Amino acid sequence: MTPAARTASATAAVELRGLTKRFGAVLANGGVSLRVETGTIHGLIGENGAGKSTAMKLLYGIYRPDSGEILLDGRQRTWTSPADAIAAGIGMVHQHFMLAGPCSALDNILVGAEPRRWGVIQRDEARARLETLARQYGLRVDWDRPIEELPVGAQQKIEILKLLYREAKILILDEPTAVLTPQETTDLFDNLKKLRDQGKTILLVTHKLKEVMAFTERVTVFRDGKVTGEAETSRTDPQELASLMVGRKVVLRVEVPTANPRAEPAIEVERLCLAGEAAGSRHSLADVGFSVRRGEIVGVAGVEGNGQSELLQALLHPRDRRCRTSGTVKILGRDVTDWATSQIRGLGVAMIPEDRHLEGLLLERPVSENFLLGLQNSSAYNRAGFLNSRNLARDATAALEEYDVRPRDLTMRAGNLSGGNQQKLIVAREFRRRPQVLIAAQPTRGVDVGAIEFIHNRIVRARDEGAGVLLVSSELEEILTLSDRILVMFEGRLGAEFARGQASEGELGLKMGGG
Repeated sequence: MTPAARTASATAAVELRGLTKRFGAVLANGGVSLRVETGTIHGLIGENGAGKSTAMKLLYGIYRPDSGEILLDGRQRTWTSPADAIAAGIGMVHQHFMLAGPCSALDNILVGAEPRRWGVIQRDEARARLETLARQYGLRVDWDRPIEELPVGAQQKIEILKLLYREAKILILDEPTAVLTPQETTDLFDNLKKLRDQGKTILLVTHKLKEVMAFTERVTVFRDGKVTGEAETSRTDPQELASLMVGRKVVLRVEVPTANPRAEPAIEVERLCLAGEAAGSRHSLADVGFSVRRGEIVGVAGVEGNGQSELLQALLHPRDRRCRTSGTVKILGRDVTDWATSQIRGLGVAMIPEDRHLEGLLLERPVSENFLLGLQNSSAYNRAGFLNSRNLARDATAALEEYDVRPRDLTMRAGNLSGGNQQKLIVAREFRRRPQVLIAAQPTRGVDVGAIEFIHNRIVRARDEGAGVLLVSSELEEILTLSDRILVMFEGRLGAEFARGQASEGELGLKMGGG
């Protein structure tokens, strides 16, 4: 089916008419109307909390609309649960994975869709079919390892395979490339185009404007819970889309002035190793050594799963033998190899973790309590041994305002914030402490273009105020834009180093692959 034929079709694959959804006083969607043609890739963009993910969860049956209609192929549909939507041919890959950590990759994919014969699950048959899908779409994973032992990139692949295994006709992908490398992203979209050409309809929720421009036919813009614009992708550009999303002109690439690093070190790592039984099924670290001076940003580039996560754990938990089997770690000139994490944080170390749910937030606790995490004996919030709630509310409210965390509700559970606003909450908490050392892992994962601009500026400001910054990111453009020096990690080793401007994205990609 040609693009012209798809556009001219009388009946849309998906149509939303006036969908409205409230969560208490918060209007998540206010009269959202959207039409998606059969056999197209349709982009949905907007700021964090703009309502695009909520609209997709209404389509998928996770939420029920307060009012409005959902139509598939011209027929009005209602769902009592996602099972109804799945049965109707809708599949969704969520921004935050829906996986059971202790279970294997194979079991996570099969659950609810097990092939049976005479009541017996045909695991070999299912495995053979999944092997075919994995080869076809470049999504190879270890079927037998528990999910909790797999890197986030592999977990994302499993989520996509779950959708493909169920033969969904309408594919909803919410930030599907947040944990993929550029090459993996290109491979994924090449295959999504094949699926589109086979008649499948794809709704792509993303904050990455380059993806929207490269892979979609139409794009819809959300702001404040409403649709504020729609365009053919070929008739717009990233700057126009960014302005529609945020309501102002956005700087898409921050200009970073030359660093003026100090002599004193912020981080020093010598002969760091993780091997043997301590490494288990994770990637080992092999003789890793580097330094970060105060007043510079050192970026670590690499395909996820090559030791970056283990490096971060070794820096923050050096005395834990599951994180480090040998080597030394110094922070601000002090040997912290045998220190607890709380002692290290007390030196003035801020941390933006790569997994905000596992390491960054207490999802069941309110925003105000999450703002306290990581503080070491702060006198500002200690009143004769009791929490000074007035000071906490004052500072947390100011942080939510400064970092545009939405909604500005200190009593809301952190788990009820959108993914991007959860990330902004962590960034606000860490940066307002004016750290001397900043370890930032995937700092802009899942956030919109306006927030990316803001976070990048804050990282550069921290550097210019004298902090030493270690930046770990799978976004090569982020590494190239911000880093004064770039280290490339491959199979647990640091295999290359570049100064600012020495390496192109292609050269970095080659080194990341072991070239």
